Amino acid sequence: MSARAGSGSPLLDWLERPRRDRGVHFAAAGDDWTFLSYAELADRTRTILAGLRAVGVVPGDVVSIVEPAGPDFVATLFAAMAAGAAPSPIAPPLAFQDREVYGDHVRGLLRAAAPRVVVCAAALTAAIEPLATAAGVRPVLRADELVEAGGGARAADVTPGPLALLQFTSGSSGRARGVRVPHTALAANVAAIRQWLAMTPDDPTASWLPVHHDMGLIGCLVTPVVNTSDLWLMPPEEFVRNPGRYLRCFGERGARLTSMPNFGLEYIARRVRPEALAGLDFSAWRAVIVGAERIDVEALRRFSALLAPHGFDPRALLPAYGLAEATLAVTGLPLDELYRSVDLRPDRLRPGARAVADDGEPAAGADAYPVVGCGRPLAGVRVRIVDESGEPVPDGVVGEIEVRGPSVAQGYVNEADSASQTALGGGVLRTADAGFLHEGQLHVLGRLGDSMKVRGRAVFAEDLEWALGRPGVPAQRMAALLGHRAGTATVVAVFEQARPEWLAQAERELRRRAEGAQVVIVDAPRGTIPRTSSGKPKRRQLWQAFVDDRLPGTVVTTAGQRNQTEQTTTAS
Repeated sequence: MSARAGSGSPLLDWLERPRRDRGVHFAAAGDDWTFLSYAELADRTRTILAGLRAVGVVPGDVVSIVEPAGPDFVATLFAAMAAGAAPSPIAPPLAFQDREVYGDHVRGLLRAAAPRVVVCAAALTAAIEPLATAAGVRPVLRADELVEAGGGARAADVTPGPLALLQFTSGSSGRARGVRVPHTALAANVAAIRQWLAMTPDDPTASWLPVHHDMGLIGCLVTPVVNTSDLWLMPPEEFVRNPGRYLRCFGERGARLTSMPNFGLEYIARRVRPEALAGLDFSAWRAVIVGAERIDVEALRRFSALLAPHGFDPRALLPAYGLAEATLAVTGLPLDELYRSVDLRPDRLRPGARAVADDGEPAAGADAYPVVGCGRPLAGVRVRIVDESGEPVPDGVVGEIEVRGPSVAQGYVNEADSASQTALGGGVLRTADAGFLHEGQLHVLGRLGDSMKVRGRAVFAEDLEWALGRPGVPAQRMAALLGHRAGTATVVAVFEQARPEWLAQAERELRRRAEGAQVVIVDAPRGTIPRTSSGKPKRRQLWQAFVDDRLPGTVVTTAGQRNQTEQTTTAS
């Protein structure tokens, strides 16, 4: 197929007539940005495409990509798609990440993906090559080496294959699983997102999210590129160092669209001083998609309060729900609709229980907590709440979230060796997430695997984290775990470098909310809580460390051993 005949995929049409006046701005040193137009990125993509073919990549293969969020990541991603292969991004190691843990993770991903080639940044080759060899994968090549292999030629023909992407789940509920995303599913999800946000090429996006997982990859990279709109892309570590630089993308440079987890809003509200926003204008900022974790209504309010004096409209905050098995987005709050929350009491969290009163009014009571609605299904998506037998339940009744539609992925790379409760097949996705529908909106309560029945009612880890965080505890320094240890229902609250008032509040809240369970509070060193790329705690991994007595720090046991503390001696 010649280039003039079209790409054969709406995901690759931008390669045929790439724009020179729009493109991607990559964060550079200081406050500078490096701009590559879509025409320049298309040239780089086509030369890497020629190289992939030269080293034997054919339609149906997998190409693993270990690159930071730079031009070669973008070009290799789309070059692999254009070669008919499925790109499979792998996050580079973080500066302070445990090398052994990272190595085990990468070897597992490479064994599952079985790529034809690994494309790796030059600075990472020494670290990645031995991991690839151990996983039985060769070769490991730099983008420049691919260009040399292709003789510097620009491949003219584009031949999309059956899969557009092999993306791995975040691993928040266990080992990361490789999800097979067909071209049709990725194209349908990108189209649904563009329709939801009324995106045009005149709507720039800015993002600090990792580009190696669904929210940052599809929502904040693939969609803007397919939309041929300007994109400002900065790495997460730069956002952590300088969140004001990210805000200036909107207040000075004209960005209008973005996505982030709840903790990103909280981080901005906590770290950015009001005086640092002087002279910025956020009146054109019209969409902040908030997802990836339970949404805290107070974080939405604090973020809005910080930016509102500079023109920010709170209706731009768009709570959403999605997951890798649905490609990305499932539901989202419509534009220009203000977010709302429903107050729930814990006794309404039993599966099959009605979460809201029959008259539609939210629950009342001193122990009630807010659950923010995550909007309505996007175009083509169907959402049901089902019971344990898979039968739909009425509106307002708690059950498992089920998703159907063209964006649902094809399946997993290896169905046999996963303990995940999420089920995917035949166009039906049983998410293993608990929630309910109310007035057309989906309300998400948490993972079924991160919940436990205590005296006949369900307790969710996310609910406990909401209660424990109310005294102002940063979300990234706390996690709640649930499980049975030695046959006893046990709730564990892990804090990183806890303040005394956090521990006192935790004891009060857990005694009340987890009555009937053994309660343990852990004051651990910073970095104890492992997290996914989207910031979610890896609770299963942390629980196993607790059960194995590998959790560092001071353990405070408050149920049956009041005010007794003991110092652990094992390493993490």
